[in-house]
Amino acid sequence: MVDTSTSAGGAGRGAEATRNRPVYTPAADIHETEDALVLLVEMPGVRPDQVEVGLDKRVLTITGHAAARRHEGYSLAVCEYRPGDFERVFTLSDMIDEGGIEALMKDGVLRLTLPKAKAEPARTIKVKVG
Repeated sequence: MVDTSTSAGGAGRGAEATRNRPVYTPAADIHETEDALVLLVEMPGVRPDQVEVGLDKRVLTITGHAAARRHEGYSLAVCEYRPGDFERVFTLSDMIDEGGIEALMKDGVLRLTLPKAKAEPARTIKVKVG
């Protein structure tokens, strides 16, 4: 798997901004098990219904939208979290079974399980005459 995102500070540094809110490149960890790769992507403040995971021609695109939240009974003293969009792109190798990918969002962390494709058994191909 190859990460095709731009710099860690935000997608598209040096590119012309087309959104009126910040775009963050979320931190990601990749773990490997015997059967799968597990991708953990941090997107604080993003609700599960605001996450989209797309796959097109082995390109895995993750987007999320964080909205400003108001907490009842509290007045804001310091604000370091800003509403914004999260975006990260990975190119998957052919070792991933694209049809078996699963996604789970919990506590601001997206967990993608990318199962490894089963190896095709060796076989002999019969040569025809003619």
